Amino acid sequence: MVRQQIELLPRTRENAELYFYKTQDEEICAVLPSANKTVEEALTAYDKASLPDATSFGRSIYWEGRYIGDIWCYCINRDETPNAMLSYCIFEKEYWGRGMATAAVKLFLGQIRERLSLRSVGAFTYANNESSIRVLEKNGFVCKERFVEDGRESAYYERNF
Repeated sequence: MVRQQIELLPRTRENAELYFYKTQDEEICAVLPSANKTVEEALTAYDKASLPDATSFGRSIYWEGRYIGDIWCYCINRDETPNAMLSYCIFEKEYWGRGMATAAVKLFLGQIRERLSLRSVGAFTYANNESSIRVLEKNGFVCKERFVEDGRESAYYERNF
């Protein structure tokens, strides 16, 4: 089973830098918007996420000891619904379509529910990103809304614990 070889380990500055460069790939950029336009911005965001009062929490995804992606939640606020937003990316393309993201999301949801006492999580994806939609639905997310933003159809999913 894939889940048994997936590990979610603490992120490091080195991971954050490598993640930034790996996700500059044209195919990844087409399905994963990024707020960070430079490696310096990515490292600043990592530093902010490492502070005790951070409103985000992330892990690096490893498969058999190899760093293959990241998963995180952001906008953490237990007084709002959802309590946080989820994002993830497997940047090593040879692992796409092999269940890695599905397994990582499943593990991560268990961790954030326990660690952060969350009751609900939301996620956005582009409406044509069928792989991401399958990952979300396999992990119990339900589509709540489809909308067009910046000329692109997107979908909002939510999961309650």
